[in-house]
Amino acid sequence: SGNYYNQGEIRKKELEQSCFLLGIPASDVTVIDHRDLPDNPAAEWDTQLLAAFVLKHIEANNINLVVTFDAGGVSGHANHISLYTALRYKYCCFEIFILFLHLGCRVLVLESVNLFRKYISILDILFSCLLPRDALFVLTEEETEQARRAMRCHRSQLLWFRHLYMLFSRYMVINSLRLL
Repeated sequence: SGNYYNQGEIRKKELEQSCFLLGIPASDVTVIDHRDLPDNPAAEWDTQLLAAFVLKHIEANNINLVVTFDAGGVSGHANHISLYTALRYKYCCFEIFILFLHLGCRVLVLESVNLFRKYISILDILFSCLLPRDALFVLTEEETEQARRAMRCHRSQLLWFRHLYMLFSRYMVINSLRLL
């Protein structure tokens, strides 16, 4: 629930506000609050437990595309990496792979890039276009501003370095993904 700093309820509301700005109704937002899945940048989550939650959500909502982090978690955040590990675990198990195919669900993972590329914003387009990937999203100025407005909803997390992130991070403008 985002309770690392005992701000779980605040962060849930901020998430709903952010999603609303992105056109996602609150009814489509699911927050899992489980004692074995703590919000902690250093905590690795239980792969099987997390995979079970994700698969249940995919089945219940007829989801056909999941976008998640890669093995680097973009920022090295252990919770982000755990999501990738859980999906890879489920996707690599033969029975679950067949279920994913039956549901028509694909998994895209967001590419983690080195620190230099991460903070050169739109200039990373040169690297992103030349390097292999399965999908590349480049946001328009309007879409980038919408993403910034959505980020600003997360007031409890907007520390000084996140303001710099919003200004300089390529992830606010460019996202390269590959199929799992």
